[in-house]
Amino acid sequence: MAPPHRGLPDEIAIWEILIRLDPKALLRCRAVCRAWLRATSTREFLVIHHGRQPTLPLLDGYNGDVDDRTLDIIPLDHRARLVAADQLQPIARLDHRHPLQSCDGLLLLCTNGTDISNGGADIKRQYSICNPATRQYAPLPQIADFIVVAMYPHGHTGEYRLLLYPGRLMNGKLAPGLHDGFYVFTLGSCQPPRHIGWPEAKEVMFEKNVLFRGNLHWYMEVLESSKAGMILVFDTTAESFKEMRAAPIDCGDADLFEMDGMLILAKFNNAAEAIDIWILQDYEREIWICKCQIRLPAEDIRAQFQEVHRNWDVQVTSSDEAVIILVLYGLYRILQIDIDGKLVATFHREGLCRGLLRLKQSLVPHTFFPALEGYVANSLPFM
Repeated sequence: MAPPHRGLPDEIAIWEILIRLDPKALLRCRAVCRAWLRATSTREFLVIHHGRQPTLPLLDGYNGDVDDRTLDIIPLDHRARLVAADQLQPIARLDHRHPLQSCDGLLLLCTNGTDISNGGADIKRQYSICNPATRQYAPLPQIADFIVVAMYPHGHTGEYRLLLYPGRLMNGKLAPGLHDGFYVFTLGSCQPPRHIGWPEAKEVMFEKNVLFRGNLHWYMEVLESSKAGMILVFDTTAESFKEMRAAPIDCGDADLFEMDGMLILAKFNNAAEAIDIWILQDYEREIWICKCQIRLPAEDIRAQFQEVHRNWDVQVTSSDEAVIILVLYGLYRILQIDIDGKLVATFHREGLCRGLLRLKQSLVPHTFFPALEGYVANSLPFM
């Protein structure tokens, strides 16, 4: 039998077909012939392939008992051409670890453990870095005494860096040798985290960040109705913080994200059951415009799902194509609503819960992995 690709020019097979496949399918196709293996292993091909992958919201799905359960990492592939069974396919199953940060196909994982060297009194964080598409994995013992604030690519060097803040011991003191303020750690470096200061910006520690124009952005909610919220920006080159004016919205919940090269702030009021979409029209002059208001189809949802409670848990995010509204409505059920306020899909899975991260899978090899202590290739358990 002739090979399946005979008669099809390699230029078309590789650059028009294989380049569009998801990572799992592409890895299977590499076994067809050596020519495909060589062509799809070059850095040029892998970078372009990564750029074509969709950016998808990540959901969590627990399995097993509370005391001995694993966590599935599930990209929500909302694209209409997929059947429902393919929209919630796990890409990894983690044991006692959960994802904290996502960047260029990388996931930063964390678990907590007890530091027995101090009589069991202090909690030591155990961090690791992985690429679900390539199955590369390595622990990060150098940052156990820190809280990870963000993970980002450093544009001038091509390095991947972590923005850290020192954690405190049970007695409220910093670990020996640490100072107040932020630290920066370069993945693959043999040097310890580097202190850069800025202790006054520590409120960003527990907020979701957005990488936009090479800098990190956080929306900082202000609880007082008389004050406007603001956006805190970390310049990844100068390693300094500054403030930006946020959209003129009332106090309340809001999600900040990037879509189509624009910074977007989505403000939602659970009582009003509506979402306002604001776009930063002029980044330098900090001018925001309200693009639209989305009314959530509350009555339609309640009529369809009479058994679920009335509380909303809203997350507004985006893919490469559109704004996505995820409403956690009842136990283990997520509803997807489009920008016109229509219910377009429902997802139900035991243990399913919302996530705050997005993932764009990548088969690009990262050279820092072998430089990390304890690095083991293909060590993550996968579906």
